Amino acid sequence: MSYERSVSAPDHDLAPETVWHVQMPQIRFGRDAIEELPFQLRDLGVDEDATGLVVTDEGLVAAGHAERVETLLSEAGLSVDVYDDARREPSVSDVEECVEFVRDERGEAGYDYYVGLGGGSCQDTAKATRTVVANGGSPLDYVAEPTGNGKAIAESGPPLVLVPTTAGTGAEISPVAILSVEEKNIKEGISSNHIRADAAVLDPALTTTLPPGQTAKTAMDALGHAIEGYTTHEYDALLRPSDPADRPVYAGRTPLTEMFSEKAIDLLSSNVRTAVHNGDDLEARANMLQGALFGAIAGLTAGATLCHAMAYPVGNRYHTTHGETIAVLTPASTIDYNSGSDPARFSRVAELFGVETTGRTDREAADALKTQYVQLQRDLNVIPSGLAELAGITADDVDWLAAQTVDTQERLLRTNPRPVTEADVRDVFLDALHNWE
Repeated sequence: MSYERSVSAPDHDLAPETVWHVQMPQIRFGRDAIEELPFQLRDLGVDEDATGLVVTDEGLVAAGHAERVETLLSEAGLSVDVYDDARREPSVSDVEECVEFVRDERGEAGYDYYVGLGGGSCQDTAKATRTVVANGGSPLDYVAEPTGNGKAIAESGPPLVLVPTTAGTGAEISPVAILSVEEKNIKEGISSNHIRADAAVLDPALTTTLPPGQTAKTAMDALGHAIEGYTTHEYDALLRPSDPADRPVYAGRTPLTEMFSEKAIDLLSSNVRTAVHNGDDLEARANMLQGALFGAIAGLTAGATLCHAMAYPVGNRYHTTHGETIAVLTPASTIDYNSGSDPARFSRVAELFGVETTGRTDREAADALKTQYVQLQRDLNVIPSGLAELAGITADDVDWLAAQTVDTQERLLRTNPRPVTEADVRDVFLDALHNWE
């Protein structure tokens, strides 16, 4: 294991980690959970005369979800404004526009509370906006060097509640907001426990309006979190920081994250076909949303790995959605490449995925997992067959993608269970061009 890929902080003793830490928002889950949003805000200390902001997008306004939230808050005596211009795969400039809206409406102090309603893009926009308004400056101030200024986030800001309408991104519990840096053609994260929401309200009924394609693609992201979190380094295989404040938010798998990963893989793999092909099945939708939550608790605490690291350069250059990018990269990266790190653990993933492993070696079970995973994607009938179909990517493009992965995604590669070189990443990209013909 390369220490260059496994350090927990720039300034450290060469000693293994001995402490694991978990931090979660308050979570409300279940049918009609959205009705408790006003109570959740009160529980976080929001006063009756408070004015808040709902950050969402035009699609959720058209679906009626934004109006429902606005009505719930107004009937509870809370004042609320709506910002409906959140964009897919938000950029730094998109967040700057939302911050400018807040400052124009409410001055430097901003709103008394925030609600992020939608998929990961709406939620990340809400998270980043609250952070910038509370701490001053602009989004790039809080992006790590050398892209940004690497300024520490000192204040969480007023209460923030996230309400997901997709089952997949995990943004509702994540300590990271992912933003595109357009002038550099890369994606970066603002990463801090201060950016994490104070609470999340998950109501499966809000996901029934999600079309089949988006249902499938966000599910693949959720499965990615669950499998990557289950197969990354154990926390005590990484290095201990000199200062607990420097412990990274992605800190390796623990007994807690393993439990959540196992349940997430089971729930997601056994319900996604129904949710995609019969979107009104509320039981399947509830199982998907719960599986996505559990996968996020696991993967976004333990850490994402090579697949997510490769996905960001692809998404930024070709403007693909995050979920479908994870989908086409997972067979070659998470399963094929990383299974060599611990075949027995991937054999267990195969069992959770419904693969019959009796009589198979661990390596054979891992190979069967890849076959089963690809078949699942084919059954969904909306997932591209590989990078070539996804965005017209060819072998001529992979050198740049591999270099970008290694050069810009150390935060994720740090917890990858196998050492990764640029040549390795290039080979994985080539494998991912075609998952099936």
